[in-house]
Amino acid sequence: MRMTEDEYAELMSRRGATPKMPKPSKYHNKRVMVDGIHFDSQKEADYYSELKLRLHAGEIKGFCRQPEFILIEGFGNQRPETYRADFVVFHLDETADVIDTKGTETEVFKIKKKQFRAKFPGLELKVVK
Repeated sequence: MRMTEDEYAELMSRRGATPKMPKPSKYHNKRVMVDGIHFDSQKEADYYSELKLRLHAGEIKGFCRQPEFILIEGFGNQRPETYRADFVVFHLDETADVIDTKGTETEVFKIKKKQFRAKFPGLELKVVK
C-alpha cells in the first residue's frame, strides 16, 4: 500500500511519533520520473527526452545514461576518485560528447571537470545549463 506524505504524517502522529520527512534538495531540484527512470532534476529529464527525439530522428547514433569515469586510480584500500556524467552522446561521425546538466556549477564539479579534461583529452565535456 502506498501513502502520500500527508497520510504518512497522519499515521505517524496517531502513533505518537514524529514523521521524518525527506530533506529538501540542496539546490532545490525536483526528482522526476520519465519512462520509469528516476532523474535528479527536471533539466536532466528534459535533456533525456530531447536525446530520445534526436535518436529517433536519426541525428545521433545513440546515447547512454550515467557513465562513470575513473579520474584517479585507487591505492590499496582507498577508493578511486570517479566522475559520473549524466549522458554520453554518440554522434554519426563517430565522435562522442560527455554531457552534464547543471543548474549550478559547484566547486567540486569544477575540480572534477579539470581532472576529466586532463585525463580524457579526446572527449568533450559539455555542461548544459
